[in-house]
Amino acid sequence: MASSSSTYRSSSSSDGGNPSDSAVTVDERKRKRMLSNRESARRSRMRKQKHVDDLTAQINQLSSDNRQILTSLTVTSELYMKIQAENSVLTAQMAELSTRLESLNEIADLVTTTNGGVDQIDGCGFDDRTAGIHCDGYYDDMMMSGVNHWGGSVYSNQPIMANDINMY
Repeated sequence: MASSSSTYRSSSSSDGGNPSDSAVTVDERKRKRMLSNRESARRSRMRKQKHVDDLTAQINQLSSDNRQILTSLTVTSELYMKIQAENSVLTAQMAELSTRLESLNEIADLVTTTNGGVDQIDGCGFDDRTAGIHCDGYYDDMMMSGVNHWGGSVYSNQPIMANDINMY
């Protein structure tokens, strides 16, 4: 019905053309418009499909990145736990060594005050700074062999420092 009214309007046009020619022209325009609309719809579907494909690729990339981040987080968390455990062990060792150092310093102070302020080894009356040294200035290991088993001078009034203790 729409074509008959189009034909009617065309036939009453001012150009005075043949009514059948104008009907063909209207049908031709409808056909061209329909083809143009189909092509536009096809391009729209292609754009939509390309957009969906791009979003799918983006999802895949983000999922891959997420897996890598989670793996890195897991490794970092495990490393953190290991370091935290090691830190706890070292803290406990430090506390133990500090207690031992404090006890040794107390013993050293006790020995010094017991001997009347004179440094003596095992209370035998030898001043540690002069024992084993001859008048020529050379040290004699034989004189100290029964007194100091570590070889060398030990001053009983000097504190033992934590960094002097070999922990390895």
